[in-house]
Amino acid sequence: MTIQYDNKSFVIDGKRVFLNSAAIHYFRMPKEEWRDVLTKAKLAGMNCIDTYFAWNVHEAEEGSFNFEGDYDCGAFIDLCAELGLWVIARPGPFICAEWDFGGYPWWLSTKENMQYRIDHEEHLRYVFRYFDQLLPIISSRQLTKGGNVILVQVENEYGYLAESERGKNYMRLLRDGMLARGIEVPLITCVGGAEETIECANFWSGAKHHYNQLVTKQPDTPKLVTEFWTGWFEHWGGSAALQKTELLYENRMLETIAAGFDGINHYMFYGGTNFGSYGGRTVGSSDIFMITSYDYDAPLNEYGRTTEKYYSAKKLSQFTGVMSSFLLESQEADVSSIKASGGLAIAGLQMDEQRLLFVENKKEERDSFFITLHDELTLPITLEAGQMIPVLNRINVMDGLSLTMGGYLIGNESYANRQVLIISGGKGQRLSVLLEAVDELEWTASDYPSVRYTWHNERQLLLDLYSFEEPQLITMKVNGRLVELVVLNAESTKQAWRVSHSTADWIIGCKDISITAEGVLEGAQDDSRTTLYIDEQSSSFSYNSPASLSSRNTMTQAEVPQLTSWSSSQVMLSSPCGIVLQRPVGFAEFGQEAGYLLYSHELHCDHAGETTIAISALQDPVRVYVNGKEQGFIRDVGAGSIRLQLPQGRNQLQFLVQHMGRLNFSPYLGEEKGISGAVYKDADVVDFRSGWQLENAMVDLSQVNAVGDTKTLKKTWHMEAGKRVLLVGAISLPLKINGVNVELEGYANWFKFHTADLTSYLQAGSNAFEMEYVASPIDRLQLIVCDEQHRLDPWQVVSLGDLQVSERSASSQQKGGPAWQRCSFTWSQADMPTHARLKLRLTGMSKGFIRLNGRNLGRYWQVGPQEDYKLPLAWLNDGINTLELFDEQGRLPHRVKLLFDNHTSMPWTELKSHVLI
Repeated sequence: MTIQYDNKSFVIDGKRVFLNSAAIHYFRMPKEEWRDVLTKAKLAGMNCIDTYFAWNVHEAEEGSFNFEGDYDCGAFIDLCAELGLWVIARPGPFICAEWDFGGYPWWLSTKENMQYRIDHEEHLRYVFRYFDQLLPIISSRQLTKGGNVILVQVENEYGYLAESERGKNYMRLLRDGMLARGIEVPLITCVGGAEETIECANFWSGAKHHYNQLVTKQPDTPKLVTEFWTGWFEHWGGSAALQKTELLYENRMLETIAAGFDGINHYMFYGGTNFGSYGGRTVGSSDIFMITSYDYDAPLNEYGRTTEKYYSAKKLSQFTGVMSSFLLESQEADVSSIKASGGLAIAGLQMDEQRLLFVENKKEERDSFFITLHDELTLPITLEAGQMIPVLNRINVMDGLSLTMGGYLIGNESYANRQVLIISGGKGQRLSVLLEAVDELEWTASDYPSVRYTWHNERQLLLDLYSFEEPQLITMKVNGRLVELVVLNAESTKQAWRVSHSTADWIIGCKDISITAEGVLEGAQDDSRTTLYIDEQSSSFSYNSPASLSSRNTMTQAEVPQLTSWSSSQVMLSSPCGIVLQRPVGFAEFGQEAGYLLYSHELHCDHAGETTIAISALQDPVRVYVNGKEQGFIRDVGAGSIRLQLPQGRNQLQFLVQHMGRLNFSPYLGEEKGISGAVYKDADVVDFRSGWQLENAMVDLSQVNAVGDTKTLKKTWHMEAGKRVLLVGAISLPLKINGVNVELEGYANWFKFHTADLTSYLQAGSNAFEMEYVASPIDRLQLIVCDEQHRLDPWQVVSLGDLQVSERSASSQQKGGPAWQRCSFTWSQADMPTHARLKLRLTGMSKGFIRLNGRNLGRYWQVGPQEDYKLPLAWLNDGINTLELFDEQGRLPHRVKLLFDNHTSMPWTELKSHVLI
């Protein structure tokens, strides 16, 4: 098999293909869930799967490679092949993906002077050692070797880093390393390219802009969207990422098609879960740590369930599948001669006399419009507020027949005995459909009393249809061939499935569809609609009849397991038994991948009083204890501080730190996690956002400011001699102190968080600051002022697993302090609903992590937006299961419970046959 390309598309075995690709990561779900998720992608019209390969799951420990079980990426590619799906492989080594360390293994950060994403010799030695293990798995499954891998990506989004000769060389070395290891299919890049690769684009909006950029760079290559962002990630303490609605999603897809792209990879199509400690951290404020869910507001949610976006993706993929020949041969159309009602924006593509228009309602309410096309034909169309739809103008649907309409053509099946056209209208709308035959067109109007019609001549029939809830089946003959027109409204379009199964090719009338590994076709039928089956023999309706269906799930009121009889173990902070060190060390230096570290220091106070404790280098939130009692929480990272009340005498100061994920996207990969800098008492903290002067006005960067052309902010600050001074927060460059530029290696103004030690730039007395204005308001810009005479050392550092515990009753009065909560529950798979999904709701808990039968399910932090946590059924025992919660504040789990998701209550049936009526 071969794959070639030109400026129009990729060509597989001599046939042009429009790539409808679904981004699905094998490492974000159990292997047992792969088939269902991939099948859902196939049923949505996807012909390709895009996946990253996460180095850190395959080489979690240096030199020990794992390509088995949930990480058997070769089996994942093979399953895609079994389902008839091509694969785009993205092996990194950097993958971003909101995944810890961007996919790099943690132990790489223990190597002295390691440099990432650059032509650093030792870095490349480890990368190529990993490639020696991974690339043969990909290479042996290439299309050119009888497999299904059609494209391989070099690195990822490298253009977001500043270009340099070393960077270009790095990309060349990666490219050559892939070629040397047997990669034969085309190499691609995204957001920044390398010579002899096809550069692609990542975006959500501005499709035409991105298309034009690619045309300018590489006029002779296909134009693929490697990441069309279907939603967005979420972070602890943020809002739910629901801004990309299904209407916007659908519009943006149409804009991308209209721009001329020949492939769309939906990132993500299914997001999955950041199990264990694999959730990453990204740019912005100091503490944007990924939640455990990677739902992404994607077409398939975290539990693999269909969403409104899924139905939009399915409709658009069915549409592009039908229209692919036109889309890949057409050119941008001149739409200046088209006359339309006010409030419409129009773009289009054209091939010969065929045109595909994209019309958008710019009004704030639903409205009806008119658009005048060929031969003065005026077509009425109705659009929702802000909606975009395609308008087909003389699109050839079979030899001797063209179609003009405002809406979607989602199916065009050519059988020996007939042609079946499936068209989709809106909700409660009329749909005007013009059929034009080359020779004769026969239709019996009296058979369809609900259809209004106009014969323009004996070869042109205009149908005025209403979008009923029930599918409509209209038959006619065109040039002697039977043609069936299936008319769907918005809701029945969601329930239109091209299953390509022995039961039928299409089933219309099921809310959801599944195909098991044994090939059993299952459906969740809509009792309010008659089901339409389409196959090579006929198109026929069926009632939801016991004679035609074999029930597999009658939903016999299955009860969700109850969580009772909790036991509790208090973590003993008073007697840590860790390693004594002169200074605190981070996770990597301590030799620990993730989890928790406890830092302890004995602090003597001559008298009771308040002090500010400052930590000069920390990259995770810190829970602070004094003499075993929690005194506060430091959420700021980079450098942080807390005001404490200390009694006279000996005090035990302790910091409990959870590794919250390494940066997955920034100029500063490989940061040391936990606490890795000196700790001071009696520090001063200055909010440095206020008091800036801009010409004759004062600017407070905590507020919204209107700033003109002059961008340089100025202020003065007085320092005492002998102090160490850190500036932390939204620093912007250029920054000058006393006329000297402050250097920040790898600085980028989109990375809105930096920490700089200003000590060497400052002098005792007055200091003049000048800083470029970038934006406001900003979350944080602080000076932390410390005295080396007040530095605290030594420190005792211990891992959570090495701390002693004391049993307590979970029903007792809450004592506070970190604790383990444990309970058991019974799960019987035979008694559970078909396609059940189970989740855990942690109401009333604080922050920690979850274990199920000894497996780490991920972090939790009850600050939102995540409230429920996925419990994969594949990881449950059929019988007794153990659930453990480590909670930093020792909260009691009185309100913790298990829940089924909403889809679990759907009744599923095995679709065996259909009854004709």
